[in-house]
Amino acid sequence: METTPAFEGLTCVDCEETFDPETATHRCPDCGGILDPTYDYAAIDVTREDFESRRFDSMWRYEELLPFTRESAVSMDEGATALVDCPKLADEMGVGRVLIKDEGRNPTGTFKDRGQTVAMTAAAQHGASDVALASAGNAGQSAAAYAGRAGIDSHVFLPSRAGFTNKAMVNVHGGDMTIVEGRIGDAGAAYADAMDDNDDWYSVKTFVTPYRHEGKKTMLYEVVEQLDWEVPDHVVYPTGGGVGLVGMHKAAEEFRDLGLTDNLPAMYAAQAEGCAPVVRAFQEGRDVHEPWDTPDTICGGIEIPDPGASPWILDALRESDGGAVATSDSAILDAAVLVAQHEGLEMGATCAAAASGASALADDGAFGPDDTVVIMNTGTGNKDADVVRSHLMSKGI
Repeated sequence: METTPAFEGLTCVDCEETFDPETATHRCPDCGGILDPTYDYAAIDVTREDFESRRFDSMWRYEELLPFTRESAVSMDEGATALVDCPKLADEMGVGRVLIKDEGRNPTGTFKDRGQTVAMTAAAQHGASDVALASAGNAGQSAAAYAGRAGIDSHVFLPSRAGFTNKAMVNVHGGDMTIVEGRIGDAGAAYADAMDDNDDWYSVKTFVTPYRHEGKKTMLYEVVEQLDWEVPDHVVYPTGGGVGLVGMHKAAEEFRDLGLTDNLPAMYAAQAEGCAPVVRAFQEGRDVHEPWDTPDTICGGIEIPDPGASPWILDALRESDGGAVATSDSAILDAAVLVAQHEGLEMGATCAAAASGASALADDGAFGPDDTVVIMNTGTGNKDADVVRSHLMSKGI
């Protein structure tokens, strides 16, 4: 494998055993826990000036802190997305500064590309001929795109409620798509059955591959560098499986421990009231969630009733002195409209949970008047523009 010099291996977040990435490809061989890439940080000698001297053209500019070399990556120059000042939102929230990290500018329109570039690089280096995953939509589209670039066949399992754009583009990218009646859990069950029947398929499913959260941590690297190395006070993230949230928290710890920054941002999980297992677990002081019995939200991308990594998510929220917030579908769609009309940025319905959550947190006094708040817009608004427009029409607008 073409790995970076400091990449040491994969450590299980449960039993803490470390494994060789050549042979350990997915979950922990001992206990089945999530594997996390680990590094010899003492061997990483980078400065702010080193990063500043590089073109801001791809997340792979941070390759010292990634498992694979930029030269070996299955990449379409993902990352390097804009961090947009939103002064009207700052005034409305009563804070010093609000910025939106606009992940809709990635190759397939969402932050999923950051995870799939690393996961597909691992798949290619392990010699995979076929990759597979279950997805609510965007990750499936991204996987099909990156698999196509890598010359690997993809098998994507989507619930029937996945958006038309996702379904269409899986086909366009050449993916083998299976539409499953129901929701993400039903798609996951069909995927699991197919994996049992196809021993040669390589999973790129979230938290099954060790690499998707690793790619998404680069969002935090970029935010800090775009703020001239000032760590934002708060980061609000639309949370389903929580892959990006745990990745960004890890990134903040890495920059701090390398002496590039001094502190951590408070991380906040934003969910929809109709499916908020992380919020409920956080508010009840639990170390692990209880599955949400009857998920019911328009925000399909974060409608994850049983997030397998909830202990890791909850640890990140508490270690960063952050929190969790849930808002109604109506408030989330209102937030998407507000951001579009006041700041011009297009947020999908799912992504707008972060904007709605940030507003609710501001109302609750979670932010100070001089604080800097970063809202993660994890995908472009045109993935489900019909949902937001229908919301407007329901109001007679």
